[in-house]
Amino acid sequence: MKKLIVVFIILVTSATLFSCEDYDDNAVPPKLIIKFKFDPTQARLDNFGQPSTLAAGHAAQSPIFNTISSHYIEFAPNENTQLGAGQIVYHGAETTAGGANAIDFSQAKIVAEGETFLEIPLSQLAAGTYEWIRVSLSYQNYQINIRKPSSSLEYPGTLASFVGFNTYIGTSSIGNVFFPVNGNKPQGYWQFALNDYPYSDSGQAPAGATTVPNPLSATSPIPLNSCVVTGKFSTPLTITGVDKKNVVITLSLSTNNSFEWIDTNGNGKYDPSEGENVVDMGLRGLVPSYTYTNSISNQ
Repeated sequence: MKKLIVVFIILVTSATLFSCEDYDDNAVPPKLIIKFKFDPTQARLDNFGQPSTLAAGHAAQSPIFNTISSHYIEFAPNENTQLGAGQIVYHGAETTAGGANAIDFSQAKIVAEGETFLEIPLSQLAAGTYEWIRVSLSYQNYQINIRKPSSSLEYPGTLASFVGFNTYIGTSSIGNVFFPVNGNKPQGYWQFALNDYPYSDSGQAPAGATTVPNPLSATSPIPLNSCVVTGKFSTPLTITGVDKKNVVITLSLSTNNSFEWIDTNGNGKYDPSEGENVVDMGLRGLVPSYTYTNSISNQ
């Protein structure tokens, strides 16, 4: 009888050990997850990461964001890390279908606030400490208000803003309104359609007018028209290489008066029918943060 008890204990212990080993073997490796957030109350910055106010004769709105896309994401260890010398975790598709190299809009990943933009194994981000993150924004879709012709009232509409260095667009759409482009468009191209009303338009902001906040402009400049927005973690992100938890990065973007136009009549309203031109659609700052979540087992 004693022998049977001993054998039973050995079998139970062995089964428990094997079970633990199986669980460990089936654990899902931790991931790097990146999401976007839009904040109209966040500081409004200029190209050098300094507080910015509206120029005389200009007006602006804080748009209500629907979706966004990025073309490039890079983690930088410090302020002296040059663009491209950090850890690049995402680079979107490009094409020469329109002649010069351009972002391929047909393959862009477009997400809403809080949706996962990027999810990759955390092992793809090299072990190290990162103080900064760079994000090349390429597409924005949001709601703004305009005055219709011969009306004192404002009406909501949707604007699609292409702020990447160069974008190849086939035929894009806003609701049921289609914009056949079939070519490259430089930074600052936009399309607009009123909600529930048959009015649409498209246009081009001036070259070099799109604001791209880069607090590291003195030590790590970015190319003109690149739209690589730079932000600093409040506490540096450290990757050990033996991490067990997911790292979730939230990229909080300032939408504080980010849609700007020349206010020719001085009424503070956007009047495209009166020839008021869009001059800036650049987001006004980036504040990155991170949290940790448990990695889930395959079992």
